[in-house]
Amino acid sequence: MKWRIILSLFAVLGIVGCGLVGTVLYYHFDWSDLADISFYENLANPSMRIVRVQEGLRKEQVADVLGSKLGWDDAEKNQFVNAHLALNTTNSEGYYFPKSYIIQKDEGPITISNLMFDEFQKQTSKIIKPKKTKIVNEDTALKIASIIQREAAGKNDMRLISGIIWNRIFKGMKLQMDATLQYAKGTENDWWPQVDPKDKQIDSPYNTYMYPSLPPSPIANPGLAAIEAAYNPQPTNCLFYLHDKKGQIHCSATYEGHKANIARYY
Repeated sequence: MKWRIILSLFAVLGIVGCGLVGTVLYYHFDWSDLADISFYENLANPSMRIVRVQEGLRKEQVADVLGSKLGWDDAEKNQFVNAHLALNTTNSEGYYFPKSYIIQKDEGPITISNLMFDEFQKQTSKIIKPKKTKIVNEDTALKIASIIQREAAGKNDMRLISGIIWNRIFKGMKLQMDATLQYAKGTENDWWPQVDPKDKQIDSPYNTYMYPSLPPSPIANPGLAAIEAAYNPQPTNCLFYLHDKKGQIHCSATYEGHKANIARYY
């Protein structure tokens, strides 16, 4: 009876395309649809929880989002964050696919981790990769996608920022991305702190001002648009960029041009 109620709500809202993974039921729909039905969540089925995982969160933040909805304690959050240890895989940062889920409230951290990892594979398998470019392994693409997700002001910027990152890599330049430095500096008090010039001296492999090439792992869990952009960079001769106060991106092929943009927009 309870499932009839919640399925009826979904039918009214036009939510379709459900699937079952283990004991976790999930649906494909927009968050705007969820907002309409969240009031009825407990009424329809008190054992289920609607959880929205936003794009660009660190895995610790994802654990906090899930924990607040599912009543996890610190041990369960740590189990989720360190799921790769239980699964005998590498650092799982970047593979917790962001979307809206409907999850059984008593489900365990490892099961939910697996659900999100499976969703990552399912979604990224849809990405069309250009045949003319060299094959990029998933690990490299995901590191770049995570930087794009944190650096972009919106989806329209992503392919351009991807092109700039690839240009820097091909030229052997340091990436010098603030988002990677934020990852190195972040703590549970502030996972994405403001970066000061002195922070460029932080000795961390995630400090791309100090160390060349990409960080050792993704710095966040990117959405599909950022991952697609990593595989499909916009052709550009730009090496530098900034966002003005309105969030518009401006790029330059030279540092002198970048300094001129700084003077013009700031």
